Amino acid sequence: MGVDEPQAEMTGVPVREGEYGGRVVAVEPGGVEYIPDRERHGRPLDLFWTWVSPNLEFATIYVGVLPVAFFGMGFADACVALVVGTALGSLTHAVLSSWGPRFGVPQMVQARAAFGYRGVILPAGLNTFTANVGWFIVNSVSGAFALETLFGPLLHWFALPFWLAFLVIVLAQVLVAFLGHNLVHVFERYAFPYLAVVFLIAIALVFAHSRPGTGIDARAQGPMGESGAFLLTFTAAFGYAVGWNPYASDYTRYLPRSSSRLMTGLWAGLGVFLSCVLLEIAGAALVTVPGTRWGPNDVPTAQFIQPLPQWLAALTMLGIALGAVAANVLNIYSGAMSFLTLGIRLTLRQRRAIVALATGAVSYAVGVALQAQVGPGSKYENFLLLISYWIAPFLAVVLTDAWLRRGGFEERLFYDPRHRRWKGVAAMLAGIVVSFPFWNNPLFTGPLPRAVPALGDVTFIVGFLVTAIVYLALNRDLPGSRARVEATS
Repeated sequence: MGVDEPQAEMTGVPVREGEYGGRVVAVEPGGVEYIPDRERHGRPLDLFWTWVSPNLEFATIYVGVLPVAFFGMGFADACVALVVGTALGSLTHAVLSSWGPRFGVPQMVQARAAFGYRGVILPAGLNTFTANVGWFIVNSVSGAFALETLFGPLLHWFALPFWLAFLVIVLAQVLVAFLGHNLVHVFERYAFPYLAVVFLIAIALVFAHSRPGTGIDARAQGPMGESGAFLLTFTAAFGYAVGWNPYASDYTRYLPRSSSRLMTGLWAGLGVFLSCVLLEIAGAALVTVPGTRWGPNDVPTAQFIQPLPQWLAALTMLGIALGAVAANVLNIYSGAMSFLTLGIRLTLRQRRAIVALATGAVSYAVGVALQAQVGPGSKYENFLLLISYWIAPFLAVVLTDAWLRRGGFEERLFYDPRHRRWKGVAAMLAGIVVSFPFWNNPLFTGPLPRAVPALGDVTFIVGFLVTAIVYLALNRDLPGSRARVEATS
């Protein structure tokens, strides 16, 4: 059970200060502390659009472009790999989201139970970088390109320089993340109707012009073959969906503790799954539209609007920009949560908001310097694969620990500096190290995929299994664990 509000002080669980409630135009106070009952509000259904809107953007579409345009897959096989990979990432997202109402703390704070108060620095540090630099720039770049296309080639108003288009996107998303949790949910809800209608119409036209019967191009696949391309696509789709997992409870911790865990997980997982699968399959179909080009000098967003009339193309470009903002308000908000979980002591009442503001400033400077070098169409697939390489071992520790404890946590462990769990860090590092030879990434290709290209990329599978096995072996004496019960029965 989650802590009772009157007992929070006795159990050593700090309660988030200030009055916030359901106010929208107000800065959320505090940081990563427990959310007391008096502040709880919302319903599980709200999570559906909270997780649909951030995925209605071009970065999602481009996940589907990859297997057909670059891995040499046929449309039908690509769709199967995309659906299976997304389903797996959405399932774990649903599980983690369901824990929020019970514990009332962010996802990385919950991870302290398995990793320890200091040990969580490993996954929280990786997530801080992934959210605040990686995803922030990827999404902002695609949004900036959309604004450039909208005001330039489409509307013929004026040539919008990249730095200015990027600044508009960054300011919008930082403002929402700065104010906090309630505005994030409301923003996603109001963005949902526009994004859903525009993208559904655009996708319908993409399918109308597509030729999904296009066969597999064995030359494009190269030595990987069909199985290797399938596994690589599966991993990329999993990496995209699972990238939301470290944020899951950040957006459910304000729900009343009486909220149904089943419905909380269902709406969160379904939001990720439906939005990702729909746009990824549309991306696979887009490659088969005659006239689209996917060379190194072709702008990916420009290919998406080729089958669209100009009026819809303009609305779609605006939708891509809005979708980028919808995605990044979550990245900035949760990136701030991960940063504060590192244990850096900030006593300012608005510490979370200040971290979000600083994140926007730093990432804007990095994004302008890198520009398109990290957006969809450049090194994007490398980024998707790298995400899965560390999140899979992280999930293995968190999920295995929850299974061993039968879901029973002492919430004081989330905030106790004396709670040291080196075994979680050791297991996660073991999973990462052992899976390193399986990397199939342009940044580094391990000896196994070089020797057997048909392996594709199974790094996250190996990392998850190794981490889970090591963690089980190290924790047979964990109090109340299933392993201990079975060993003594």
